[in-house]
Amino acid sequence: MLDMQRLRLLREFSIRGTISEVADVLSYSASGVSQQLAQLERETGRTLLRRVGRGLELTPAGERLVAESEALFQQLERVEASLQRGRDELTGTIRVAVFQSAMISLMPKALTALAETHPGLRVEVVQHEPETALYETWARGFDVVVAEQYPGHAAPHHEGLGRSVLGSDAIMLAVPEVHPERFAGVRSVADAAGVPWVMEPEGSASRHWALQACRSAGFEPDLRYETADIQAHLRLVEAGNAVALVNGLSVRHYTGRVRLVDLPSSPRREIFVARREASEDHPAFAAVMEALGEVAAGLRL
Repeated sequence: MLDMQRLRLLREFSIRGTISEVADVLSYSASGVSQQLAQLERETGRTLLRRVGRGLELTPAGERLVAESEALFQQLERVEASLQRGRDELTGTIRVAVFQSAMISLMPKALTALAETHPGLRVEVVQHEPETALYETWARGFDVVVAEQYPGHAAPHHEGLGRSVLGSDAIMLAVPEVHPERFAGVRSVADAAGVPWVMEPEGSASRHWALQACRSAGFEPDLRYETADIQAHLRLVEAGNAVALVNGLSVRHYTGRVRLVDLPSSPRREIFVARREASEDHPAFAAVMEALGEVAAGLRL
């Protein structure tokens, strides 16, 4: 009988591409991964990996085994969900990936509620960019991801991941209240053509959306500051260094002073939760969704 953990190592190799990456993700040694995959080849009587240059790749037999084993992993998740449904109290660990403004505004109250209602459930939370987090949830690195998508810029879809919308928040232009000689006339994105900007790093959905907003207004922004920390964006705006496009969750608990400008057509960012469809009936996921939904409702998202 084939060993499920060895099959998982092979699947991880198909996703990561190197033995060292598999070892890092699953907290193995590289030699341990190699030994386990060699044992899997002996069990199957097939060559599953072949040398290509200085690296390795799956053979056709390895690719077939990965594809066929996917159904086993999905069924295993369904079995685990079924076992949890039969318990009086939720136990175990659920890993959640979340983007920054949701980490600040949604997760603290949700975690407090989960600790009160399900004290035996361990919830681990990691801040991650949505694009990477969605991929890692598909790859089984996380169980749940709280992600975002901007108007006209859909987040990546991965086969087998289901989504539930939590709500949405407004996108606004944040302008300094200081230095009126530079910023008092900024009443729209178009008015900000001649002032410095701060945006998230290249490749993020918010960066793409902000660039398109500026280009649609007829200019290329003077992008002087780049950081993934949205609170740093607001600090830079407050100090009079730049303008920024911000979202409702980010400014909800911000105590500094910035001027917020509504945008035409009132664009909104969608906030959603994604999980593997094979685990959608797992009580732990339902508990996380319930806690997040109550916090989102309280914030009127």
